[in-house]
Amino acid sequence: MAYDYLIVGSGLFGATFAYFAHKQGKRCLVIDKRPQLGGNVYCENIEGINVHQYGAHIFHTSNKQVWKFVNSLVEFNRYTNSPVANYQGKLYNLPFNMNTFYQMWGVTTPAEATAKIESQRQEAVEKMRADGVTEPRNLEEQALTLIGRDIYERLIKGYTEKQWGRKCTDLPAFIIKRLPVRLVFDNNYFNDTYQGIPIGGYNQLINSLLDGVETKTSVDFFDDRAHWEEVASKIVFTGELDRFYDYKLGHLDFRTVRFETEVLNEANHQGNAVVNYTEASVPYTRIIEHKHFESFGQAVYDNPKTVISREYSTEWKPGMEPYYPVNDEKNNRLAEAYRQLAAQEENVIFGGRLAEYKYYDMAPVIEKVMKMFGE
Repeated sequence: MAYDYLIVGSGLFGATFAYFAHKQGKRCLVIDKRPQLGGNVYCENIEGINVHQYGAHIFHTSNKQVWKFVNSLVEFNRYTNSPVANYQGKLYNLPFNMNTFYQMWGVTTPAEATAKIESQRQEAVEKMRADGVTEPRNLEEQALTLIGRDIYERLIKGYTEKQWGRKCTDLPAFIIKRLPVRLVFDNNYFNDTYQGIPIGGYNQLINSLLDGVETKTSVDFFDDRAHWEEVASKIVFTGELDRFYDYKLGHLDFRTVRFETEVLNEANHQGNAVVNYTEASVPYTRIIEHKHFESFGQAVYDNPKTVISREYSTEWKPGMEPYYPVNDEKNNRLAEAYRQLAAQEENVIFGGRLAEYKYYDMAPVIEKVMKMFGE
């Protein structure tokens, strides 16, 4: 065996695993079917702007150890995620906070906002009671009982239906067990202690993680599986779990995203990194303006161009990039059956979003690998 570990996939799980294994003196080979390293955090530099090629990635954590670790590899900036929602040309701050409630109803105090939300929640509860039910049967009822009709119809319904490609009445209630409601004027989307973007983009982070590790790109594990299974004592697999088992129990479903990226001859297109389009009649879910992840103040205007990406959420089909696991009952049951097969493997470690069929933020992926190595 030429290597201790063959790591299939160079996204955050694979790259972080390679970093710690390499540090312990293990011989690692990382292969990736794409022509570049980094998985979905890969950035392409266009017009001097780091474009998040596979969707916006914002690093956030309350784990000081994880934050110190990533900053030891590359310095992170002060970016704070404060998305804006556009509904029929009107703008609303997210997550739902006093700015949103003022924009929605003109209320200026937490007491007024609470009273407004409470009266709308009550309407929804009474309507359910009239139907003879006490527990929300679907996402729509869940949202209405949490936040009321106005916010649901303007800021949740259309966006969620585009995101999942299904009506809110056909989606399970558990998708939104809770909705963050803040009775303060704070547009910071995350509650975490730390957040930011690597200065110079995520490629800097991946390059630091893989420094000194042997890598091969444009190599698909499944094109010559027998060969790759022979090169190392253990395999770290970060691809789709069902594909590893040749779909023998059936196919897991995913949602995917299509990006329409455009260079514009203006310095500042929308004034914010993330603007969600929440009405159903707008085909895309959001527009990302990438320069706002790393440029602040005058620096925005120092570059006369900008790059935007429109995101379209669609149903995944074989051959497309799988993004989000569809965590409904059917898929969760199937994923669990595959996980039981995976648990019996002695020489394969499964990790990351696709191999665990689980939605992950970035920091928990790194934290998980650190724990595996006792860090």
